Amino acid sequence: MVGPRTPQAAAPASAPHRTPPSLLYMVKQVELVVRSHLDDLVRPSGITALQYTALTVLERHDGLSAAQLARDSFVTAQSIADLVRSLEGRGLVRRERNPRNRRELLILLTEEGRDLLQRHAGPVRELEERMVGDLTDRQTEQFRTALSKAWQALS
Repeated sequence: MVGPRTPQAAAPASAPHRTPPSLLYMVKQVELVVRSHLDDLVRPSGITALQYTALTVLERHDGLSAAQLARDSFVTAQSIADLVRSLEGRGLVRRERNPRNRRELLILLTEEGRDLLQRHAGPVRELEERMVGDLTDRQTEQFRTALSKAWQALS
């Protein structure tokens, strides 16, 4: 007769090897959380994060064609048409003929648009500082450089 079975300790299963998320996935995660926070910051002004982005592009390079503004704002040509119409209706941008090419309209930031950007400059800067808050100044600069190089490699 065989005696009662004594429970044996289960052999510890080795922890499954977890593959770290891809860099593309991580970049998308950062983009989505930044956009969400940015939407929250600019919503009281009645604009979206995408509209805010277009305004900041114009702040750096005023007087762009719709095609260039679309490229620099990371939206399609159709999206930029709707976006510009909305911003123009709010008095944040204006369109005028390009003196060098009368068929082309240039999009320019208005004083109202500049004022809106100025009102949000502090909170947006605080969001960026929060994002890199656990990094040293050197790491932040390395992060900026790495992102720039990654963008250039794919552009």
